[in-house]
Order: sequence, then structure tokens, then C-alpha cells
Amino acid sequence: MSNRLASESSLYLRQHADNPVAWQAWNPAALAEARRSDKPILLSIGYSACHWCHVMAHESFEDADTGALMNSLFVNIKVDREERPDIDRIYQLAHQALTRRGGGWPLTVFLDPHTLLPFYAGTYFPKTPRYGMPAFSEVLQGARQWWDNERDQVQQQNQALQGFLADYGREAAHAGELSDQPIRDARERFLAGFDPVNGGHRGAPKFPHAGEIDRLLHFAQSGDTQAAQAANTTLARIAARGLHDPLAGGFFRYCVDEHWDIPHFEKMLYDNAQLLPVYAEAALSVDAPAFRQAAEGIVAWLRSEMRAEAGGFCSALDADSEGVEGKFYLWTREQFAALLGGDSLAVATLHYGLDREPNFENEAWHLHTVRTSAEISAALAIDEARVVALITTARETLLAARGSRIRPARDDKRLVAWNALLATGLVRAGRALQREDWLDEAEAILKQLQAAMDVRGRLPAVLGTTGPGFLDDHAYSLQAALTLLESRWSNATLQMAIQLAETLLSDFIDREHGGFFFTARDHEALPQRPKPWLDDAIPSGNAIAAQSLLQLGFLLAEPRYLDAAEACLRAAWVAIGELPQAAAAMLAALAEFRRPLPQVVIRGSVDELAAWRQALQSRWPQSLRIYAIAGDGIDLPPGLAAKPVGIGGRATLCIGTRCLASCENVDTLIEQLQADRAEQVTQR
Repeated sequence: MSNRLASESSLYLRQHADNPVAWQAWNPAALAEARRSDKPILLSIGYSACHWCHVMAHESFEDADTGALMNSLFVNIKVDREERPDIDRIYQLAHQALTRRGGGWPLTVFLDPHTLLPFYAGTYFPKTPRYGMPAFSEVLQGARQWWDNERDQVQQQNQALQGFLADYGREAAHAGELSDQPIRDARERFLAGFDPVNGGHRGAPKFPHAGEIDRLLHFAQSGDTQAAQAANTTLARIAARGLHDPLAGGFFRYCVDEHWDIPHFEKMLYDNAQLLPVYAEAALSVDAPAFRQAAEGIVAWLRSEMRAEAGGFCSALDADSEGVEGKFYLWTREQFAALLGGDSLAVATLHYGLDREPNFENEAWHLHTVRTSAEISAALAIDEARVVALITTARETLLAARGSRIRPARDDKRLVAWNALLATGLVRAGRALQREDWLDEAEAILKQLQAAMDVRGRLPAVLGTTGPGFLDDHAYSLQAALTLLESRWSNATLQMAIQLAETLLSDFIDREHGGFFFTARDHEALPQRPKPWLDDAIPSGNAIAAQSLLQLGFLLAEPRYLDAAEACLRAAWVAIGELPQAAAAMLAALAEFRRPLPQVVIRGSVDELAAWRQALQSRWPQSLRIYAIAGDGIDLPPGLAAKPVGIGGRATLCIGTRCLASCENVDTLIEQLQADRAEQVTQR
């Protein structure tokens, strides 16, 4: 018999619909039942592509005896952390406070039904005692006994936990100078933790940390050779090794070893959305064809495997297929020999590393890009051009054969935040590699997001649903709209950006202390209203809000946006000072606050704008925001409508709140940019 999850929109919840556990979704009815029965809540949080979530489900949640025990002792609630990141954030932090260690998924939390505060927490629990952990049945019985027999202790602990949650991230706003000290400290810590052999952070597991690489590349633009080496080494290693899928393109979530050999095989939209622009922009500064290929591979994979029928892109591919992690991606020599022959087999064997010992459990190969075409050409005495052709043919053959296997499940939910993150990545990458078709993709995503906004300017968390959206949904969408405006001006996109900025200031802002809450002002009451400053797998919503409000505030000369961004930086100051290496996105906002990127507003006809843009891009390689606005400006906000327009086009350069005299030709504009650059160097 199905439980109450069978009709839920979340794939993760539906995966548990046939469990013998009487699961319910997080909703008022389930919470009321727990209060009425005075039964503690067993809250299980995970996501559809999570390998250890599947392991715990197979071991415990599908077991009849375990299900009966859970049903007798608890009201059991399942949460998809991707649909309800608010709930996940609160209970991950509570787990950290209770256990003094980081959390993860599956997250297993036992809640007081009246306060929703957790009194016991853990992650994965095995069915039988192993890995130094008790059996899940023992945990269930122990948690219920503590609730029944030691209620005073539970309530005393919960009072302390409530105080911790209330105070967390609420340090007094910084009143002094917003200096560049956190930026300099972050650089030192990035480089101190760098693995010079394998790239990334020292040790294992290894995550790509795209935001950190992005900051290192930013440092490299100013001539920082150490930062450039760290970024480029990391990008080269992860493109050539096990984090990368060399057949279909795209990257897995993380690797379990220090060499990037074997990943956990889930593929997440957010990882690829962030790595895409990093690879594309890095490809401009170094002679590394693999970087361009990695960016192109991400987009190819997204288009072929992740595009949703209703528009936008799906959230994830599972790590498992046929109940085995990674099975879809693994190969044997016999499988290679059955598909390839002659020189093709010889070349593919060397290219993908099958001449070495198996790298997956001593019996199979997870493919790496082990040797380049030049190395294979020398080893086999085959012309390099032919080697390249043979690699291409072999990849296509292997990919087609892999496509006939039973595929990992795809989670089809279209998360607003992750799609917005992808739209930003597509614009940046498309601009770097001159791929107008990638900008087309980004524009289509923005139209989906705009269509999903209600009359209040509010977005859902998932396209096609009515569930409430969060800070990330609105901040990331604002960033995507502004990034697109730099390449393709549209008054409709500008109005979308303004509406999103106003929503941040009306529904999410903390006017008393600065910054933005993760949930809107009318969100359901939970044990905490988070205000996250630091990045995790995705950038801090506060950081993206601050970046975007600065950009829009400078563009429109709107002090309310600039004031809100500054207040956010001041409120975050203690957190980013303590852990600057975990605040790459907020450091980008700080850098923009301290030294705004020059912006040029060009007004003229379509042909005139194209000529100005082409001339600027060829003559000014440094970072620059260009807004090319055609038309009479009737629908423009006053700050933009006041920018001059004339025959041949007019350009106005602004640095922050300071605008220079408008220019009638590119030469004058270049002189202004050079003067500003010289002043910037002098100030250093």
C-alpha cells in the first residue's frame, strides 16, 4: 500500500511512497497530528540523487519491521531538501549544534512536536551496528525513551538550542571601514589549502568549489601568478580526471579521493551551472583547449539530458542505476573490445586509461582523459590529426552504447534558483566564447522565470508549482536578469530586475540589522528564520543580493539599493572575517562595493550600438559592463533616460556613483577608461 507521498510533486518523496513507513510530507496536517498525539516527529531530509539516502532507504525504510517500529513511535515526515531548503538549513545547523560536527544527507532528526526543535540528530544510520554507529532500531528506541522518560532534559536542551538558533548570524553590524582585509585573507587561505599536485583542496573528499576558482581567476586578472596557477591547475585536473564525464560532458558532484579519480556519481545542475562560466572565461586567458571543451561539454550534456519538456532544466541525475552506484558510467576492457577495433581500440584504450589497472573496485574503469592526442600520436606512431578523429569517433560510439543501458533516474523538478544560476552561467560563458546560442538558452530561462512571477514580484521555488520561493530564487534571478542586460538589453528584462529588487527590499530584508532573511516575511513560522552569509554548494543568497543590488543601484542611480547592499556587507562582516575562504560570493560583493566595475551606457541605433560594442571589446580587454540601449528611451527609468543619445551613438562611462562626460567616439571613451585605470593603479 502507498503512504501519503504517492501524489507529491517531489520525485524524492515519491521514491518513498511504497515504503511500509507511514510517511507524510511536511504540511500543517502532519504537524497537527504530531501535536495532537504528543508523538515526536522523525524528520528525514534528503534528495533524489543522494546515494546514501538510497542506502538508508533500502536498508531501513523498505524493511517491514523497521517501518512498523517507526510508525509505532513517531510521526514520520519526509522533506526534499531541494524543494524546502529553508527546513534543511535550519535542521542542518541544529544537527551541527547538537553533534558538534557537520551534517549531510540523509539528515535524520527527532523533533519536539510542539516546538519543532530537535532533541536528537544524525545523518545515515545503518540497519545493523557498523561503521562505529548504532543500529537504526536502537536509535529509534533510544530517542523515544528519552522523549518519554526525560522530558525535562529534552525541554531544557531545546531552550538552549532555541537561543543558539536565535543568535546565530546575528552579530552586530560593522560600523567601521569596509576594508579589503577579508579579500586578502581569503586569498592567503585559498592558497594555503591548495593541492599543487592534484588541484583543489588538499585531502579528500574533493569538491570543485567553483566560487573559489572564480575568485582566484579574478585575482589572476590583476597579475597574481600564484592565484592563476591554483585556478588553472584545478580546472585542468578536474577536466581530465574522474569528476568529469568525458563521453557526455558535465561534471559529477564530488570525488571521494584526493586524486579526483572516483566520484559520487550524481550530476547536479547547480555544479555545472557554476563551472560553465569559470571554464569558459579561463579559456580566454590560457592556451588550454580542454577548458573550452569542458564548457562546451557542459552545455551539450544539459541540452541532451537535462532539458525539461515544459522549459528550463531539470535538477539532477541519480548516482545509482539498477541499484548500483556508478554502474551506468563504468566500463570493462571486454566492452571496449566489443565496440571498437584496430587503431580505434588502441587509441581509446590509451586516451581513457584502460591500459592501466582498474580504478573502480579493482574490476572496472571509470573513464579519465589520461593521454592527450599528441601523447597517443607519439606512442602509437599515428598522425595526430587521425588520432583526434579516432578519439571523436570512439567517444561517439561509446556514448551511443552507454545510452542503451538503464539510465540513472532524472529528477525533473525545475528549481528556480538553479535555473537562474544556469542562466547567469550561460550568459557569461556565451559572452566569453562568442556563443549567441548560449545566450538564447539563457534568455529562454529568464522568460520562464518571468512568467512564473506573481503580481507581487514573488517567485516559486519550483517552476510549475505554487510553493513559496526563497531568497536564493529571487537574488539569483535578479543576478541573471542583470547579467543578460549586459549582452542583450531589453526593457522587459530591466523591469523584471527592478521588480525583483523591490521584492527583496519589501519581503526579505532585515531592516533592523541588515542583510536578507532566507524566507519571506509571510513565510510559515519555523524554529529559525535563517540569514545565511557564507557559501555552501551554491553561493550565499545574501551575497548575490548584495552584488546585484550594487550593480542595479549603480546603473539606475538608486540609493535605496546601494544602502541595502552596504547594510548587508556590514551585517555579514563578522562571518566573512572569521571564514573568508567560505565567502567567495560575499567577497565579490565587497570588491564591487570598494571598487565598482566600470560601466558604459551606450545609446543609439542598433547598428551604432553593435559598432561601439565591437570596438570596445577589441580595444579594451579589461573587465567592463556594457549596456547598449537602442530606441528613444521613453520607457527607461529617469537615471537611464537622462543619458545622452546622438547621431553615431553616445557613450557614458560611470564608476560607481561618479559619471564622466558622455563620449561621441570610442577614442575618447578609451582615454577615459585608461585614465581611470591609471588612477586605480596609483591608489593601490
